[in-house]
Amino acid sequence: MHLLPSAHVDTFARDHLPPADEWPELHFDLPELHYPDRLNCGAELLDATIAALGPDRPCLRTEDGEVWSYGELRARTDRIARVLTEDLGVVPGNRVLLRGTTTPWLVACWLAVMKAGAVAVTVLAAQRRTELATMVEIAQVSHALCDARALEELAAVGAAGLRITPYGGDGPDDLLTLAAAQPDTPFPAVATSADDVALIAFTSGTTGRPKGCMHFHRDVLAIADTFSAHVLRPEPDDVFAGTPPLGFTFGLGGLVIFPMRVGASALLLEQPSPKTLPAAIARHRVSVLFTAPTAYRALLDGADSGSGAADLSSLRRCVSAGENLPAATWQAWYDRTGLPLINGIGATEMLHIFISAADGDARPGVTGVAVPGFRAHVVDPATGAEVPDGTPGLLAVQGPTGCRYLDDPRQHAYVRDGWNLTGDTYVRDAEGRFRYQARADDMIISAGYNIAGPEVEEALLRHPDVREAAVIGVPDEQRGQIVKAFVVLAEGVPADEGTVKALQDFVKSTISAYKYPRAVEFREALPRTPTGKLQRFRLRGPDL
Repeated sequence: MHLLPSAHVDTFARDHLPPADEWPELHFDLPELHYPDRLNCGAELLDATIAALGPDRPCLRTEDGEVWSYGELRARTDRIARVLTEDLGVVPGNRVLLRGTTTPWLVACWLAVMKAGAVAVTVLAAQRRTELATMVEIAQVSHALCDARALEELAAVGAAGLRITPYGGDGPDDLLTLAAAQPDTPFPAVATSADDVALIAFTSGTTGRPKGCMHFHRDVLAIADTFSAHVLRPEPDDVFAGTPPLGFTFGLGGLVIFPMRVGASALLLEQPSPKTLPAAIARHRVSVLFTAPTAYRALLDGADSGSGAADLSSLRRCVSAGENLPAATWQAWYDRTGLPLINGIGATEMLHIFISAADGDARPGVTGVAVPGFRAHVVDPATGAEVPDGTPGLLAVQGPTGCRYLDDPRQHAYVRDGWNLTGDTYVRDAEGRFRYQARADDMIISAGYNIAGPEVEEALLRHPDVREAAVIGVPDEQRGQIVKAFVVLAEGVPADEGTVKALQDFVKSTISAYKYPRAVEFREALPRTPTGKLQRFRLRGPDL
């Protein structure tokens, strides 16, 4: 591993990369992945797009109809970059935490951090002081730009040396007030190295201390030049929208990096939900949608409710990621809209999606094939050796991006023999398609049988009385574990023993009988992350 000379004055990020022998192998098989040694992803996404397509194209849209052009975004970004470097003392390599809901100003702040050569640590507006304090400590954050409406929890962190600057307020030290006093002249982006760290993304995680994933300037462009360019294939007139916040790399890619790479625009929803999405899609003629499987199912429920609110006719590309996409949801969406959902698996460690399929290559119940630029196979968990097609094992991936944890011993577990091990159990078929089985630590072993929870969930979701389902293994003296299902029922369905038996019988008739849920618990809702990812650990509870 040979790193290019860094432009960082503050060398913390580079100094805390994993040792060279713990890195995954990186591959740059596509010619578009051969980036110049000096590369600033903020300048590429903003300045280079303007140079190619002009400043007047719409870039960022809001729910109330406000539209920022690329030129307007650059002017505001450059003013913020001047405040960062001239007023706040940010130097290349400093970590700058960004906290706020999904607005054009948050995007401008992120781009300004990129152009200033600093390192963005984008977090969720929903995260609380204890979570924030941990991330500030791990990343040694020196500066923070925070939506004035979300200051309380960040201010309560009380980290020594952390300088917090609000934006969107009315104080004299507000970022936007300071930016307005800056001259309207171009800010020359710092000539960062292609392998200077651009961002630290913290894993959404389920338990334990969060892991900071370090990604380079070239990585930011690589996810656009692989998955977006070759699978999503957006067009300059597309309007993107979605539910994931920018604190998750799924949202950063789908709402900022991918549209800006081609000169398209993005509708930014501050409080997105399955209930508000249909009206937003219809009003703004959204054509590219990024969200989780639960939201697609909710959109279908709304479309079929007779309310007439779900006009989805403008959509042409729909991406599902964040958790397993049930075959029943894929098929129902296709039947309703004629659009094959673009299923995908990504990881914070890999930055974005690396296995997917679109159009005629998409199949219900199948994630897809390795995205151009990536390689994937299935390996034995014990030996790391590749297993034959049709045999379950751990998914192993290589490509132009890869896992580089910030000073974390868990690097050993994620990277083995140069491959990124995502922690997912998969089967590859003879045609090279990858089918998800379960998270490796969610596989249920009952009376000697291996049972993949998502398969049972898919069976339950085929029943008309089931709105949502989650399946886990719980301890059992006789069988080791049994399958337990948590079910959200459709409106009006009784949560009684008769329904339990009906669902159990239905599963037995749909998949192998030994996989049926021996325990069923009804819930009003299932615990999920802000991106819609199911939190199974919260279903297990402290006694499980």
